[in-house]
Amino acid sequence: MFNNTGETVEGQMEPLCESREQVLKPLPDMTPSSRFLQVELELNTHLRRLRFSEPVRYIYNPLEYAWDTHRCYVDKYCLPGQKVLFLGMNPGPFGMAQTGVPFGEVKSVVDWLKITGEVGHPSDEHPKRRITGLACTQSEVSGARFWGFFRKLCHEPELFFHHCFVHNLCPLIFMSASGKNLTPPELVAGEREELLKLCDIALCQAVEALGVSMVIGVGRVSEQRARRALSAAGINVRVEGIMHPSPRNPLANKGWEEVAKAKLAELGVLSLLNNQ
Repeated sequence: MFNNTGETVEGQMEPLCESREQVLKPLPDMTPSSRFLQVELELNTHLRRLRFSEPVRYIYNPLEYAWDTHRCYVDKYCLPGQKVLFLGMNPGPFGMAQTGVPFGEVKSVVDWLKITGEVGHPSDEHPKRRITGLACTQSEVSGARFWGFFRKLCHEPELFFHHCFVHNLCPLIFMSASGKNLTPPELVAGEREELLKLCDIALCQAVEALGVSMVIGVGRVSEQRARRALSAAGINVRVEGIMHPSPRNPLANKGWEEVAKAKLAELGVLSLLNNQ
């Protein structure tokens, strides 16, 4: 299915699907983590064919150069019976780009999630945006807020992951020539839609592989994209959303934890995580 470098083995992977029938086609009888990794590896093969124009100058894919730590995260925490999938948009430069873990602020990834492994480098690195992996000393605010909140709530990661998993819609991080982080909404429209069409298909496959009953978009864009993709594929899961913890969001800077806590209580997720 895949080798230890994260590359696909010829003839072992099913192609990404475009119709409802293909999306719903059962994956092989494997563990949720193996099915999930299969979906990600197949997505990678399609993403490599894409080309992007200005303002994009650099593209990093941590599901390639940080496959070791990413696979550690999935193998450890992608478990049978999880009901909720938290869905981010794409990696941040000091989060998943460094660690291979969604919202992967280094301190949270190392100290709380106990992720280990080697992190390599993208083929073309911006001189001001070097990948230093788990040795990165710069904190990502969004990731620190996200995982810090669940650490306070659950104390141990096992309680959180007994019910929930965390994933990003798009695994790529984009940068301009200056090193500015570019989110998918900032890409050229046609290129963005080609990218997100592939990511939508992979999301449908991932939801089927995980068997979750609720997807919670972290941020409005992720929520809307998930709702549209899953509905179009005829996949019957509940799609909701919580505020993104980004420091770019003034409301998040005024007390993101309390807003998130209230929303998760409303959705019935907080009672799952408070059940010791």
